[in-house]
Amino acid sequence: MLVFDASRSMANISNDGSGLSRIDEARLALRHILPQAAPFRDIGLVVYGPGRQDECGHIDLRLTPTPNAADRIMAELDDIIPDGDTPLTKAVSRAASVLRERGRPGAVVLITDGRETCGGSPCRIANQLMQTDPDLTVHVIGFKTLVSSFEWQTFGKDDTRNTRIAAGCLADRTEGTYAYAASTDDLVAALQDVLACPAIGKPEPTLPPLRRS
Repeated sequence: MLVFDASRSMANISNDGSGLSRIDEARLALRHILPQAAPFRDIGLVVYGPGRQDECGHIDLRLTPTPNAADRIMAELDDIIPDGDTPLTKAVSRAASVLRERGRPGAVVLITDGRETCGGSPCRIANQLMQTDPDLTVHVIGFKTLVSSFEWQTFGKDDTRNTRIAAGCLADRTEGTYAYAASTDDLVAALQDVLACPAIGKPEPTLPPLRRS
């Protein structure tokens, strides 16, 4: 399950001279990677941020895990206008519940440009997922956000007291991957790492130039 951050900050324009917003760059990276991964993985999509509900309440299941879903996922993402806050903890929980219904191991890939802003505790939900979904892996990709937003401290065995704990905890406790992507190319590389099918190996490590139009 892809969990995609479409919160208001994803409309920010990159400072790299490209003139693209963060969401445009994220779409660009996914448009590059999904056609390589979708023939070998059933992929679904959860989006959080924009919607008619309160800014912290809108979490939208756009697609359950589906074969060859690259075009369907991109069609969903291309229509999004970023808005709202960052309820990433609830969004990951929603994605995990979809995978749980399938009754076999799965992975959540969270793409976000910021930390939880809606009072959720990534470490607390990570602890819960370890109990309810022991075969679930959560990968976290922080895209163009301050690295400090994803640092987390350990408060003994139970750090649920801190609701501002960083999303990197989700990856750490589920034995997933945490990556910080400072550019579109970094995001492509991070997505390659988590979406490449182990049975066939990773996509070619040398990428052709990304199309930015």
